[in-house]
Amino acid sequence: MLELRRRGGCPGPGGAAPPPREGEAAGGDHETESTSDKETDIDDRYGDLDSRTDSDIPEILPSSDRTPEILKNALSGLSSRWKNWWIRGILTLTMISMFFLIIYMGSFMLMLLVLGIQVKCFHEIITIGYRVYHSYDLPWFRTLSWYFLLCVNYFFYGETVADYFATFVQREEQLQFLIRYHRFISFALYLAGFCMFVLSLVKKHYRLQFYMFAWTHVTLLITVTQSHLVIQNLFEGMIWFLVPISSVICNDITAYLFGFFFGRTPLIKLSPKKTWEGFIGGFFSTVVFGFIAAYLLSKSQYFVCPVEYRSDINSFVTECEPSELFQLQSYSLPPFLKALLRRETVTLYPFQIHSIALSTFASLIGPFGGFFASGFKRAFKIKDFANTIPGHGGIMDRFDCQYLMATFVHVYITSFIRGPNPSKVLQQLLVLQPEQQLNIYKTLKIHLIEKGILQPTLKV
Repeated sequence: MLELRRRGGCPGPGGAAPPPREGEAAGGDHETESTSDKETDIDDRYGDLDSRTDSDIPEILPSSDRTPEILKNALSGLSSRWKNWWIRGILTLTMISMFFLIIYMGSFMLMLLVLGIQVKCFHEIITIGYRVYHSYDLPWFRTLSWYFLLCVNYFFYGETVADYFATFVQREEQLQFLIRYHRFISFALYLAGFCMFVLSLVKKHYRLQFYMFAWTHVTLLITVTQSHLVIQNLFEGMIWFLVPISSVICNDITAYLFGFFFGRTPLIKLSPKKTWEGFIGGFFSTVVFGFIAAYLLSKSQYFVCPVEYRSDINSFVTECEPSELFQLQSYSLPPFLKALLRRETVTLYPFQIHSIALSTFASLIGPFGGFFASGFKRAFKIKDFANTIPGHGGIMDRFDCQYLMATFVHVYITSFIRGPNPSKVLQQLLVLQPEQQLNIYKTLKIHLIEKGILQPTLKV
């Protein structure tokens, strides 16, 4: 009645009809509205999304429990606290065992694992957006989200192929065309998705559609970009992949154990179950674990050599002369350690020193990726991103800290470790035209003669 009264369809409190609106005839039809009035009504109905509070966000129904029945029956007599502890422990050991198996299968399988995790994390985040705003029935939202995922993956993995598989690409004419115009093709694919998004805009959903457009792109930034950096780290040597990832896993496990048994002091409001005892215990445990893991892995060429593709055998190889970073060296101890350990020097792999920096970041800064994810889940009133892993939640729940760690490792390598890669330079030289290769050869020869490394050729 109030709505009808406002529009002039009902008499006022005194029984008389309200005065006509400005621009309407006094005796005109009050049920007819101007176009501007309709647009105003639409804005009133759908344009208030910016003012919505957390309490206005629709609550997502909790996911069903996917714990295997055999585990439920075996743990039925335990309290919920200890039941969750055993479920998490058993599934953790299972995942670690599978991870060791994939490591044994080689670098290519690790890359496929990273790609699979990336797609699943993207799916979980996008699904949350779809569930929250499902009632609005946004056109093309999920289709465009997956299309943009395909475009961004095509760009990043195409760059990887161009960098590390140049000799293989050189033999295939079709691939040569794709690599030569790779960035233009990638941009054209993205433009097609952009145009489809613009064409999908619906008048009453403008603002919400742009919200979800931003949602998709931020999700791509979090998942695809970081997984690309993980693979870049892997090409530097499997040790740069394993030590950071295992350090985050170790910190997650030990912080949970210390918090479970000794936790008393809450750490942060975003994660009420996190405690200072778990945070500190996880830090020291992770630093010790990273130091020992670095020592053990530095002994093997399989882990320390850069991953390279050999076109002659059509396979990835990890064979090289280990760099100084993975050769034992003696270091003088500080005075206070000399008195404590009763020795003047200690023999270490230089990478062990770097592992301390990696482990420190994994245990002190890495958890903030988890806190960020906790705030995200609280904003949308969900406990976990999904229910993929019983006792753990979704894949994103387990890898929220890994993505932050991947960026740090990549920046750390490029800032403090990486030098010129002779193999990569050689691959780039092999794809040049013969005239360009000859010019580089002559320039390099002159340079080596000037430095006294080569003797000048005597003209007869």
